[in-house]
Amino acid sequence: MNFDEQTAKELLEARGIRIPRGRVATTAEEAAVIASELGAPVVIKPLLPTGRRGKAGLIRFAEDARAASSEAAELLAHADRLRVEERIPIERELYVGVVTDRRAKSPMMLFSPEGGVDVETAQHVTKRPIDIRRGVSASTLEAFPENVRAVLETLYEAYRALDADLIEINPLAVTTAGELIALDAKLVVDDSALARHAELPLPPDDGTALEKKAREAGLYYIELDGDVGVLANGAGLTMATLDAVRFHGGRPANFMEIGGDAYRKAREALEIVLGNPRIRSLLVNLCGAYARTDVMIEGFLTGWQALAPSVPVVFSIHGTGEARAIELVKETLGLEPFDEMDDAVKEAIRLV
Repeated sequence: MNFDEQTAKELLEARGIRIPRGRVATTAEEAAVIASELGAPVVIKPLLPTGRRGKAGLIRFAEDARAASSEAAELLAHADRLRVEERIPIERELYVGVVTDRRAKSPMMLFSPEGGVDVETAQHVTKRPIDIRRGVSASTLEAFPENVRAVLETLYEAYRALDADLIEINPLAVTTAGELIALDAKLVVDDSALARHAELPLPPDDGTALEKKAREAGLYYIELDGDVGVLANGAGLTMATLDAVRFHGGRPANFMEIGGDAYRKAREALEIVLGNPRIRSLLVNLCGAYARTDVMIEGFLTGWQALAPSVPVVFSIHGTGEARAIELVKETLGLEPFDEMDDAVKEAIRLV
C-alpha cells in the first residue's frame, strides 16, 4: 500500500529526520492561516499516495497567505487534504532510499546526487544490497557520502520496522546552512503486513466495501468492472485466469486469490466475490501444490450451500486432492469440472 507524504514524513520525523515545518489543510482558508503562521513563502502540495506531482503541476508556491489560499483552492480539486509547509533555501538536492530488490533478493540501499528526479532516470546511483541477517555494516555505509550515512541507516531501520517495500526521501535537501531536510518522502508497505501496524493510518476511502471486508478477513481482493466472477488460488493462477477471460472476450469482475495460508478460506472468499451484484457467472479455477484442492472445495461448497446463490458456476480443478475435490463437486452440485482451464473460461463467458 502506498502512503502519502504526510504519513511518511511524520514517521521519519519521529525517527529523527528533519522535515520542513508545516501542517495539513483541508480548505483554502486553513491553507491561508497556516501560511500566515509559517511566514511566506510556502509550498503547497496535495496529499496523494503517488509520485510525480511536480510534473503534473500539482506542487505550488505562494509568497503570502492570499496566494496560498488561491493555490490551495485549485489543488483541492485534486485532493481532500493539502500539506502547507515552509519553503526551504536549497543548495542542492539528493536522493536516498531503501527498496526491496526482487532480483537481488534483499533490501537495496540507494543514493544519488541527483535528487528531485525519478531514481530510474538518474545518471549516477550508488546501490548496495543489505544482508537482512546482519543489518547495515560499516563497509556498506562507506560506499555512500559521509553526510547521508546516518539518514540511510535510519531509513533502513524504518524499512524493517514498518515491513516496507520502499521508503525514500526525494529530494533530500542540503540547505544553504549545510543541513539535511526531507522535502518529500514516500512509503510503500507490504499489504500483508498492514494488520501488524496500527500506527499506519489507512486512507478513509481505501477501497470498496468488499475490498475492505476482504482485507479484514486476510484475503486479497480487487473489484473490477466485469461480470464474470473469479475465484482461484495463487496470484499467478488468478492473473492467468483474468487474462484468459479477457482473451476469450469476457470481462472479469474481480481478482480474488486464496493462495498461501488463505487456502482454507474458500467460504469467506466466496461470500465476498458473490457480494458483487454485477456477477452473472462464477469461474472457480484451482490448481493445488501443497494447498489441497479438496480442502478448498469443501469450504467453497459449505459457503455455496449457505448462500444458495442463483448465479451459475463452472470449475477447473487440478493438483493435490483433485480426485476428491472433483467428486465433491459432482456429488453436491451435480456438475462436471472441465479438464481444460480455457474450456471452463469459455463456458463461464457463455453463461453470462
